[in-house]
Amino acid sequence: MCKLRKHWPVVTLAILAAAVLCLTSLAPRLSAAKSPYVVGAVFAITGPAASLGQPERDTAMMIEEQINGAGGINGHPLKMIIYDTAGEETKAVLAVKRLIERDKVLAIVGPTRTGSSLAVIDTIQQAQVPLVSCAAGIQIVSPIKKWVFKTAQSDVLAVMKIIEYLRSHHITRVAIMSESNAFGESGKKEMATRLPPAGIRIVAEESYGDKDTDVTAQLVRIKTNNAQAIIGWGTSVGAAVVVKNARQLGIKTPIILSHGVANETFLRLAGSAANGVILPAGKLLVASSLPKSDPQRAVLLQYASQFQAKFGRSADTFGGHARDAIHLVIGALRQAGSARGQIRNQIEQTRGFVGISGVFNFSPTEHNGLTTNAFVMVKVVDGKWTPAR
Repeated sequence: MCKLRKHWPVVTLAILAAAVLCLTSLAPRLSAAKSPYVVGAVFAITGPAASLGQPERDTAMMIEEQINGAGGINGHPLKMIIYDTAGEETKAVLAVKRLIERDKVLAIVGPTRTGSSLAVIDTIQQAQVPLVSCAAGIQIVSPIKKWVFKTAQSDVLAVMKIIEYLRSHHITRVAIMSESNAFGESGKKEMATRLPPAGIRIVAEESYGDKDTDVTAQLVRIKTNNAQAIIGWGTSVGAAVVVKNARQLGIKTPIILSHGVANETFLRLAGSAANGVILPAGKLLVASSLPKSDPQRAVLLQYASQFQAKFGRSADTFGGHARDAIHLVIGALRQAGSARGQIRNQIEQTRGFVGISGVFNFSPTEHNGLTTNAFVMVKVVDGKWTPAR
């Protein structure tokens, strides 16, 4: 007994050390034991908009790995469940219902396209699950839908940026070539609403399908109307056909495209025909040219570097839409936990969130949270994106 008392401090220290070691070894297990935060995603991974949906999917996978490698969200692993819509509205609705009813997700990011986003709104509103769309159409959030937000710059902002450019170059007569889908129709509607009051006359309107391989007939009709610029409103595949056919016809009229072509796929498909094309785009395309004072610069360069290192190709605007959407949800999860209503409220209260698409300020009356400052005008020169003058 005397010997035990004599060595009591040593025994106590040994017991304490063993306890600390035991708790330390259990810490990762305790963290891993927390239930995952399950977030759904619906992207157009195949189909006509695959050039948009694939970088969105890849970005989601990259973020899931990054978050879990850093210990999760308040100790909860992030689990992304991703479904392919193929850019089709029916598939988007079915995928969203599956995420809600079977997978029990806390929130959903996507869809990729405007039409798919509009198609799922009723399902989202009825189920009361937060959705952050990656599509551009202003109708997605105007009028406001309580459970729906979006990160892509709205087409109305793109039109306003184009108007600034047209007026600065004294262009008053334009022709419009729009894709025959929800994105193209939305852009055409915004142009019809906003160009004439700005003193810009629409002298011709044509359309094309997103799977069309030749639009020569439409361009021939446009050529006879003496437009000072052609505004094309569509995404990469169809827009590449438009510019290639225009060059083949010898059309010298400046071509201004929508922000729906702001990726490497358009440059690859259009080839040398893309040179001279002008468009409003997110700042990611010219991130290295931004002044160091720009609040987005560091975020843009970091995302571009991480994406390049992970996938061996350049990041683009569309992956950036997914990046912003997922991080908005992650930020809300950190603050609100797993209550869907509180997640929604936290997203709506977001202020000053510096993302890839811009600096976001949401409110009960603003569910896109961006201004025209989210755009810069860019020009394709020698197959590369450069700031437009």
